[in-house]
Amino acid sequence: MSRNTQILSASFILALAACGGGTGPYGNPSNPGNPGNGTTVAATAGLTFSPNPLTINSGEIVTFAFGTVAHNVTFDAPNAATPADIPGNNANISVDRTFTTSGTYRFHCTIHPGMAGSIVVR
Repeated sequence: MSRNTQILSASFILALAACGGGTGPYGNPSNPGNPGNGTTVAATAGLTFSPNPLTINSGEIVTFAFGTVAHNVTFDAPNAATPADIPGNNANISVDRTFTTSGTYRFHCTIHPGMAGSIVVR
């Protein structure tokens, strides 16, 4: 292998390594289906949120795991305690949201009419 080929190969490997990790604009993205510090809600290719409903304790982190089909999360009746929506077309990413106040938080996917879920916070 020539010196130029070795340099190009090393540069390519470093560029690939730099693409992984880090956080994006939606919180703490990670490998889909890989739970964060709390409980995971999966947005499925079958156009459901699972589990539904999900019951958690106040202060827990919920990881919304988006698989290969793009989804988003919009809360139905936002108030001061409601976590931020997860806008856009999200696929192959997980996003964390923390629920700090008791209540029922209903949400839906604006991309897929009828795809809805809820989180009950004790």
